[in-house]
Amino acid sequence: MLKQFFWMCSGADTDILQQSSKSEQTKFAGIGGTVFFTAVMAFIAASYALYTVFDNYFTAIFFGLVWGLLIFNLDRFIVSTIKKQDNKWKEVLQATPRIILAIIIAVVISKPLEMKIFEKEINQVLLEQKNDLTLANKAQIANQFTPEITTIQTEIEQLKQEIATKETETNALYNTYITEAEGTAGTKLLGKGPVYKEKRDKHDAALAELQQLKLDNKAKITEKESQIASLTILQKEQETTTQPIIDGFDGLMARINALNELPWLPSFFIFLLFLAIETSPIFSKLIAPKGEYDYKLNDIENAVKSWVTQKENQRANVLKTDTTLNEAIYNDLAEEDELYNYKKQKAREILQFQADAFYKSQKKIIG
Repeated sequence: MLKQFFWMCSGADTDILQQSSKSEQTKFAGIGGTVFFTAVMAFIAASYALYTVFDNYFTAIFFGLVWGLLIFNLDRFIVSTIKKQDNKWKEVLQATPRIILAIIIAVVISKPLEMKIFEKEINQVLLEQKNDLTLANKAQIANQFTPEITTIQTEIEQLKQEIATKETETNALYNTYITEAEGTAGTKLLGKGPVYKEKRDKHDAALAELQQLKLDNKAKITEKESQIASLTILQKEQETTTQPIIDGFDGLMARINALNELPWLPSFFIFLLFLAIETSPIFSKLIAPKGEYDYKLNDIENAVKSWVTQKENQRANVLKTDTTLNEAIYNDLAEEDELYNYKKQKAREILQFQADAFYKSQKKIIG
């Protein structure tokens, strides 16, 4: 039962194999087994690849099964269409397009399995890429908010500088009226005279301005610090909103690119393994000598070809004979007086009918 199933997988004629030798049966069972297990590997590879895309087991298995059946049908078609011939170069030329197709299939099958085999290494590469993307994302978002925040911070520093400048001015006025009272500067008269009073009034006015300036600038500084806090919160919210996009950066294309970052030699040998599996049925048929099955199949095909050729020749001869007979018959009829007189009479009736019809139509027109 299993052997017959593998015969079916090889695309061979099971009726011919039933009547062939054991070696022929074993050879085609091996070819069919290779085709079948290649389709199984294609199903596994496609299911894993599609799971990384859809993140759903049922969807991945369904489309993986469809892909496996497609690969099975293609492989079966490729193997079954390679016919053994007497000329090896003709066989190679016949198999070349099928070998190219087998290489493409091997690439498609091997790549998802490579991603599964090197999953841990790929995850490490993706983690590094995600970290780089996170830093780059934060830098880009910061570039959107940093100019405005810097401008506001500069305005805050200016407000603080106004207060410091006013404090310096007020302290200078304080020292002026104190030294005037002590007699160490100004008029150098000890005591609180008119000059002292004038300088004290300037200091008191400056002190009042300083206190008012502190109140006003403090309110402005508080408002601007609130703006900075709001911008900082908005920046953090934007970082939080965009971070899930970076965290989800592990799709099929991202994993393929991450796989390409790894050393190429292990992946290349895995590809060679699947290439060998995929092309082994083709090369086995090319290398193997022409066997019993091939001779029997060739005999059946030649018999059908001969029968079809005979039928085509027979139909051509029948047509040729019929044409010759028709020409002879019509030539004989052309020489008969009875047929000539009959056709002449009918032609005269047609001309009379046309003349009468023309006369009637003209009469109606003239009125």
